[in-house]
Amino acid sequence: MGTEMKKDVHLTGKDLMGMVQLRPEDIGKYALVPGPKERVDALLKQLENPIKNFSFMEYTMYTGTFEGTKVTTINGGRFSADTGITTEILCNAQAQNMIRLGSCGALDDDIKIGDLIVVDNAFSGEGVTPYYVDSDYVPTADKALTEDLFEAAQASGYKVHRGKAWSTDAILRETRENVGKAIDQGCIAVDMVTSAFLTICAQYKVPAAAILAVSDNIISGEMGFMDTNYYMAEHSIVQIALELIKKREGAKNAA
Repeated sequence: MGTEMKKDVHLTGKDLMGMVQLRPEDIGKYALVPGPKERVDALLKQLENPIKNFSFMEYTMYTGTFEGTKVTTINGGRFSADTGITTEILCNAQAQNMIRLGSCGALDDDIKIGDLIVVDNAFSGEGVTPYYVDSDYVPTADKALTEDLFEAAQASGYKVHRGKAWSTDAILRETRENVGKAIDQGCIAVDMVTSAFLTICAQYKVPAAAILAVSDNIISGEMGFMDTNYYMAEHSIVQIALELIKKREGAKNAA
């Protein structure tokens, strides 16, 4: 019985792109990538004439315009595994700029529920990144896009922090030991997505950035998943991303 694969990779991002019949010309200049569908729904209310690009499993992609700029959004996944799938599709469709709109736990007692964190780089504790890069690789956000994102976040009136995020698959194993290791790496936030998202985007040379709304604090033990401050912050990151697009494209048109 034969065991030698006939292809180097059984299923690629390009294969997935073909399966959902997505073409590079179908997607926008900016891809805004929240985890859950609810944030996509909030974005759709801001886009003009959004068109459904595809529905695949539980993922749905739409493209519309925002003040004349073509924008794509997709519920990119709550975990590193499904984020790997959707990020591969977007990168193979030649997305030009990608922004993750996520949530996180804080790893600093001074960071409050409802604050925002703009990510500079990440510490990988999830299972996707090791299949793309060596263990010493540091997933890093695009500098120019991140600077613009941070500026837009500061203008929102919310308290904004900036730093490193730890991404883990094991949300129920955020133990004192594991959290301590992440803090020793310089992390101020924990989520389940960002390191995989930034890693894959970098492999395809797609500029990527991430902004996270703080839902809980691992140091104090405070849970804010039902907190009004968290919901307001979660809504704000949609507006911040759109303001970034407005400012960037407005500056280019003025020039």
